[in-house]
Amino acid sequence: MSRHAVKKSPGRRLVPPPIPWKLYAAELIGTALLVMVGLSIVIADFGRGSPLVQLLPDAGLRRFLTGFLFGATGAAIAVSPLGKESGAHINPVVTLGFWLMGRLKSGHALGYVMCQLAGALLGAVPLLAWGAMGRSVAFGATVPGAAYGAGSALLGETVATFALVFGLFFFLRRASLKAFTPALFPPLYAIMVWLEAPISGTSTNPARSFGPAIIANAWSGWWVYWLGPLIGAVLAVAIHRWADWPLLGVAKIHHFEHDPYNVFHI
Repeated sequence: MSRHAVKKSPGRRLVPPPIPWKLYAAELIGTALLVMVGLSIVIADFGRGSPLVQLLPDAGLRRFLTGFLFGATGAAIAVSPLGKESGAHINPVVTLGFWLMGRLKSGHALGYVMCQLAGALLGAVPLLAWGAMGRSVAFGATVPGAAYGAGSALLGETVATFALVFGLFFFLRRASLKAFTPALFPPLYAIMVWLEAPISGTSTNPARSFGPAIIANAWSGWWVYWLGPLIGAVLAVAIHRWADWPLLGVAKIHHFEHDPYNVFHI
């Protein structure tokens, strides 16, 4: 039993466990880094005046590279000391998925989502340093593609987030794949951004969309980036719960045994 488990005093009064502030802080910082680094990659690859636009004129190739590097950023956070502490959800729908799978308590899930949104805003503020280049792409904000509209963007976000959550839990439920879960993200995002970014921007993460929307005041179709990922995550969890697959053991992406607050193994 964890040293932070609820204990009984001599008077039989329950002593509540401490609030895991270190976990919440790590999740906030991890999400901030995802937004700051990941969207800096977006700006560098697509911002007006960027030398990379001239170096790689093929927009599809730049989308593929952007997705790979964005996924690699998430993978690096997962295997870092920050990921060791918090589990590196860095996405509200990943936290939702773990909660729906019964691997995270409601209070911790709510705390994680609040930290993810705060971290996304914190990570978006440094993007202002990109100046005119950043403004030319709304600092990486996600909006429905002009040629597609909100309905197509909603479908795109639903499908892309379904692929993310389904693939994540597929890896985590298999002993042979579990240790390689972070390695899923770079190729998965490379393919998804290459195929789907013109439709919705391939967010799959309400926090990732929330941060730049605030600093760029870019709210066109903002609801798509909440509803689509929520639907996609719920569908992925529904299939995992329906299928006769191994149980999901822990609400972490990596560093599975590190759980000093007894948060991830319930």
